[in-house]
Parts: sequence; structure tokens; C-alpha cells
Amino acid sequence: MRPDDWHLTEDVDDFLARAGDFLRSRPGTHIMQLTWAERVRTRGADAFGTAAPVFGVLEQAGEVRATFYRLPPRALGLSPLSPEQADSLAARLAALGHSLTSVSADHGTATAFAEAWQRHTGATPKLRDTRLRLYRLGTLTPPEPHPAGRGRVLGEQDLEQVMFWCGEFAKAVGEAVTIDADSWAGTRYADKRYTLWETPDGTPVSVAGMNPLIGGQVQVDVVYTPAHLRGHGYAAAVTAEVSRAALAAGAREVVLFADLSNPTSNALYQRLGYRTLTDWAAYDFS
Repeated sequence: MRPDDWHLTEDVDDFLARAGDFLRSRPGTHIMQLTWAERVRTRGADAFGTAAPVFGVLEQAGEVRATFYRLPPRALGLSPLSPEQADSLAARLAALGHSLTSVSADHGTATAFAEAWQRHTGATPKLRDTRLRLYRLGTLTPPEPHPAGRGRVLGEQDLEQVMFWCGEFAKAVGEAVTIDADSWAGTRYADKRYTLWETPDGTPVSVAGMNPLIGGQVQVDVVYTPAHLRGHGYAAAVTAEVSRAALAAGAREVVLFADLSNPTSNALYQRLGYRTLTDWAAYDFS
């Protein structure tokens, strides 16, 4: 395998024309590729920074074998790679003078690339403490007992409330992002549809979001209940509500990420019918 088997482009339409069928063939493991390519396609590359995005496709014998994307200064994102594929990509990017701050992928791929990048550049990789698990919905099993209340879909008129909840979620997960009216359109939160769980008296107690339908798949992303309201089943109810809405919207697959350090949320998703797809990891480079 040669490093120049990788085709690099700054044109997201070229990337999707080459790799779209490959990505959609396994939408779960390619969730980040599909999501960020669609965001660039719909919002434009300049919505995510001044540096141009880079997309890559590994083609051999006329077939796509692997892909990557990078939106500087964000992490390099990879489809599943063999150690040989990871080494060839590291060699190609190093030869082109790319400087990487981090890599994110399934655990095996991220580790293989981090080791290859160290070999080719001398950069020292450090595994992040936060470990994620990617789940895919099997058969949706609504929570029992079901908490009193109802789900309410938030619309454009609820933007202030949406920004408040997303800001609280971002703080809870340690995400360094500014969420206000000026910055909203450029955040990863802006393209989701949100549902609030409200108690019978109309008090909002939990929120869940879902990304647009991409490649026949919907990602549930942002599930948050304030600490003082946890333990009442609100997160389970609102997650089930959003999962049901994703299926009703035509999703063949529904996926979500969970922090492995939180056994409560992982157990919750499994009770709802989510099953492990793969573990995710990120390495930072010094």
C-alpha cells in the first residue's frame, strides 16, 4: 500500500461523490464522517473556521477502503483503519506537512494511527481520559415505570431555551464552547431538533436532541438532566421520545454516544434497547 493511494480534497462534494456509498454502507461506524461532511455541505466550510477542511479517500483497485476528514483546528476523524492503512495515512499527511493536534476514531483505529503518527513525526500521543461507547438501537423498549409528563418538541420560537439547555449540557461535559445568539449558528448544536420532557405542570426537567437524518441514520446527541432532577426517569423518557421520533422520521438506524465513566447513562441506554457498536477513543499529540 502506498501513501499516495490516499486521494485528498478540500471539496466536500468530491469527497461524497467518491465515498458516499462506502460511508452509507456502514452508517453506524461512519457516523462522524457522515455528520461532518453534511455539516460542511449544508453550512459551508467557513462556518467552522478559517482553515479549509480536508477530506481523504483511500482507493485501491477502484474500490474505497477507508476515509478521513479534518476541519482544523478540530481532531482528525477516521473511518475504521487497519494498522497498514493507518501507517500509510500518517506517512501521507506527514509528507504534506500537516500538523495534527488530535485524532478521534474507534479505539483500535485511533491507537493504530497515534502510534503511526509518532513513528513518522515524533509527536507524543496521549490517550484522553474520556472514553466513549457508540451504541446502536435494536428494539426500542420504553421505560417502565413511565414518569408523569410529556415530551415537547422545541421550535424556532424556543431558541433561548434551547441555548440555555445546550449551554448547561456543554458545561456538564466540560466542552469549551460559547453558546449565545451570535455564536449559535457556528456550533455543532445548531442543526439538531430538541425535545424537552415536561412535568404535568409544564416544568422542563430534561432535554434530548437528535441530528438530521443522514445516510438513513439519526444520531441522538445531547441528553441532559440537571443534577438535582436525576433519578426520576426523565432522561429515559425523553431519550425514548427522541428515539421514537427518529424512527418515525425514516431512520433505519439510530445511534448515540455515551461516556463510559457514567454507568448510569450506559445502563439506561441499554434498558431502552441500545446495543454496543464500538468503543471510541481520542489521542492528543504534543
